[in-house]
Amino acid sequence: MVILKTNSMIKKIRLSCRLASQTLDYASQVIQVGQTTKELDELIYEFICSHDAIPASLGYNGFPGSSCISINEVVVHGIPGPRVINAGDVVKVDVTTNLNGYFGDTARTFLMEPVSDQARKLTEITKKSMDLAIQTVRPGSRVGDIGATIQGCVEKEGFSVVRDFVGHGVGLRMHEHPAIPHYGKAGEGMIFKTGMIFTIEPMINAGAFGVKILGDKWTAVTIDGQLSAQFEHAILVTEDGHEILTIS
Repeated sequence: MVILKTNSMIKKIRLSCRLASQTLDYASQVIQVGQTTKELDELIYEFICSHDAIPASLGYNGFPGSSCISINEVVVHGIPGPRVINAGDVVKVDVTTNLNGYFGDTARTFLMEPVSDQARKLTEITKKSMDLAIQTVRPGSRVGDIGATIQGCVEKEGFSVVRDFVGHGVGLRMHEHPAIPHYGKAGEGMIFKTGMIFTIEPMINAGAFGVKILGDKWTAVTIDGQLSAQFEHAILVTEDGHEILTIS
């Protein structure tokens, strides 16, 4: 069941989404070459807790980190640990905040300069595809409009859309209905209604769209070892369009 949020709910979800965005603003300031992903995750944990909130990913189905930190070929759900962040890396940081029982969810890709031309183009196109997809959201538009927009944007550049992971409803729980695929056909799928809140979070690969899950049961990597990038916003469907709740 898709939950249409009331004005009271929206106000509280908006605060959590704002904190999630502020967390990534903070991460952008403290991330550095030579740092381990565990060290970055500990800083993120301290920042979220200092704002009287909880990192929602910590302990979620056993996940051991306060954030997902995914480098280069890691598509999503990278577990913070001893891996060192190096110059040239493409680093995806995904955070979900639980502020007074309301959830905010957002992700960004950080480029650790100097990076390759391919890494820069992949990251730019990934963000562009998300931004274009957000513009399709309004009452009466459909889930397929998002996927078609993203797929059309990235495939003409020679990149591919990950199929195994999708956007999702968010707000009262970390993951809610509906599912938001990042590929598909315009005019198909669920119709959006005022009060819906969900994420748009395309994961775009430089090579094939396939992924495989490593032995830790979390870390998803590209099937061919090529780079992957991701951006994510939480979106509210308003009476006349949309609002980006996790905008910086």
